[in-house]
Amino acid sequence: MTTIFHKTGAAGFCITSLCVALLATGCDSLREKPATPAAPATSSQPSSSTPPAAPPPTQAYDKAVLSAATALFKNAKLPAEGMPAQAKYAVVIDPLIDGMTGAQSVATQAMGVRLANMMREQYPQFDVKAFSAANVAKSPLVLIGTFTGVNAERKTAGPREAYRICLALADLRSGKLVSKGLAFALPDGVDPTPLAFFRDAPAWSEDPATEGYIKTCQGTKAGDPINPLYLDRIIAAALVAEAIDAYDAGRYQDALELYGNALSTPAGNQFRVHNGIYLAHWKLGHRQQAAAAFGKIVDYGLEHRRLAVKFLFRPGSTAFVTDPKLSGPYPVWLKTIAQRTSGVGSCLEVTGHTSPTGPEPLNERLSLLRAEFVKARLEGAAPKLAKRMIANGVGSRQTMVGTGRDDASDALDRRVEFKVIGC
Repeated sequence: MTTIFHKTGAAGFCITSLCVALLATGCDSLREKPATPAAPATSSQPSSSTPPAAPPPTQAYDKAVLSAATALFKNAKLPAEGMPAQAKYAVVIDPLIDGMTGAQSVATQAMGVRLANMMREQYPQFDVKAFSAANVAKSPLVLIGTFTGVNAERKTAGPREAYRICLALADLRSGKLVSKGLAFALPDGVDPTPLAFFRDAPAWSEDPATEGYIKTCQGTKAGDPINPLYLDRIIAAALVAEAIDAYDAGRYQDALELYGNALSTPAGNQFRVHNGIYLAHWKLGHRQQAAAAFGKIVDYGLEHRRLAVKFLFRPGSTAFVTDPKLSGPYPVWLKTIAQRTSGVGSCLEVTGHTSPTGPEPLNERLSLLRAEFVKARLEGAAPKLAKRMIANGVGSRQTMVGTGRDDASDALDRRVEFKVIGC
């Protein structure tokens, strides 16, 4: 999907979009959850636990990346069993992602390149290999990492003022983590622009493969097991990574074949695979196949109780952009969503969201109007939904990205969510 920018005065350039999501109450999210506080010690049994270590200070971006990487590589407890003298440890890098949305960006891609170069130049014990299904099958070490916007309290809520860099090195042979690296970076010099596949993807949903990746990296320590959601899907993940690279390079036929190969694996039923098949067909001009693939996207979202479909709106308006290259597929998307959701027996709450730029009262009003607009379009496509939906707007109180850039990097902050509720 091509990015549309427009002037917003002091706010600079922005992209206006909307996402539609179908949720079930109680559905787990990729959002990080605060740790449950330990029960207070009783007076008869004083606590002997030591207070948690203070988090590392926020540093300039380049210094923070170096700090996290140095800790990861120098502190790695590498397996010695079965390794001949002077042997190197094969390492593959599963592309780093945003810790909230699972997207790859210019920043995460550049960080991955830097980590690979550091290993080649400064840590001769590592032998960096391509992240491919063939190499993963040999059970190498796997480097993963998340890059997450946080506020002044280091939490993923409100205005994001820094980025948390979390790195992990996992041993596929033992199924455990052998090292971790953590640092906090200032936003200066960070480019969160999504790579082409994630920018163009028509929809977003929680994906067990991505969830497993994030849970393996975050809230863990060396010696912890690799999350089974990630471990069970890593072969398919390698095929997906190759497909994303092909798509980003404009090799859409190659991408389509790779996504198809990923789908055929036992763990290949991943949301990003369905997104990729749709995008490749659309770029190749296969309109019927693309429409069928979008139906699979909707089916997956309904099955997993959450679906976000991105629409671009005119600035400050509830009308879709008029460029047919952008809004051309919207009627098909809306019709497909209406057809699939009309079969759900529960009622739906339609809730609008916005990015944090602009006055909050205006954000709340605009989010409500856009939710009502999408609700009306779905009712037009499936009239029996009319008495089973209500609209609501929450402005910017529930951002996923929170940077307020109003461009392609925080499009998920400007969404409308469908929550499944009782009738």
